[in-house]
Amino acid sequence: MLTIYRRHTQRCPHRHEGRKYRRCRCPVWVDGFLSGKEIRKSLGLRNWEKAQTLIREWEAEGAAEDATEDEEPPISVKEACEDFIREAEARELCESTVKKYRQLTKQMKAFADDTGRPYLQEWNLSVLRKFRSSWRDGPNSARKKLERLRAFFRFAQDAAWVAENPALKLKPPNVKPAPTMPFAQEEVIRILAACDRYRDSRGRTGQPNAKRLQGLVLLLRYAGLRIGDATSCPVERLQADKLFLYTHKTGAPVYLKLPAFVVETLRSIPRTSEHYWFWSGAGKIDNNTETWRRRLNRLFELAGVEGGHPHRFRDTFSVELLLAGVPIEQVSVLLGHSSVRITERHYAPWVRARQERLDADLERAWAKDPLAFSQTKGTPEVHGKHEAVN
Repeated sequence: MLTIYRRHTQRCPHRHEGRKYRRCRCPVWVDGFLSGKEIRKSLGLRNWEKAQTLIREWEAEGAAEDATEDEEPPISVKEACEDFIREAEARELCESTVKKYRQLTKQMKAFADDTGRPYLQEWNLSVLRKFRSSWRDGPNSARKKLERLRAFFRFAQDAAWVAENPALKLKPPNVKPAPTMPFAQEEVIRILAACDRYRDSRGRTGQPNAKRLQGLVLLLRYAGLRIGDATSCPVERLQADKLFLYTHKTGAPVYLKLPAFVVETLRSIPRTSEHYWFWSGAGKIDNNTETWRRRLNRLFELAGVEGGHPHRFRDTFSVELLLAGVPIEQVSVLLGHSSVRITERHYAPWVRARQERLDADLERAWAKDPLAFSQTKGTPEVHGKHEAVN
């Protein structure tokens, strides 16, 4: 004989009333014996009448679809999320990446409780669409979160918890790429000058944090580091006039030569601790990064720079190199990008060689245009190019 019951979720207000209560929307499970075999499994249903009809069909046929003896209950979303985070930590992913995974799994567990879908096998494409509609992220952030969601279900598929990755069928949002906007040289000068006017919480100028801000601005501008990497950069990475950036996949270290005045500033500013310029070495790196981000925002306001953002220093570093003719492959290495395609996506319009080729192509086209030729016939340079082409 088979018995169906509600397996109440943690957030169900009737979960303490036990199996007998059935006026909620929690998943319906079956328990009992059929043809001498014990059955204990989720029916994948929430409608009580449909569950009763299904059980009557099983009893009439003397067999249950996909029924297995002593079947293990399906894995819950909570358990899957916890295993996913443990795997990310075991892989020693960077803390910022693991933090984003934790934020995603926290949202998934809350959504599972709120919608009464505690088991991972219930999360089909329809459920994922509803889950995504609950996000309050902008297009770019939502696109990144979707990538993390796909990584989670890829992990679940490898563990045989789900048959397929339903997140692959979710179309990414339309993201309009924001143009890369480096600081103008005049803006960098104003930002550095504002360091002398930077006031601490007591209204004092010229204090240690103001001096450290000057060193941080120079490090961001001439090393092209992300703010998190810059604020947690150990002093030992500066060897003579070269800053160790990272170890390349080939095993070769990547060093960046810094201007002499930047090196001198970094060596002269008061350190926060023995091993770090801008970090005590205690606490979380993210918290320290946010503190310096707030200080930089106040500095941008003091300098009168609109739209100031720490990442624009990295853009400035990249664009200045590209405009100086440095090959984009070399710039990609200094930025630590995993592929030059990433660099091209953000900085291709600033490649000097690319612009020079475009200019040359346009001039060759004008040389074959009678109207353009007649208007520029008196210009020796263009006239000469036209004759050379012909």
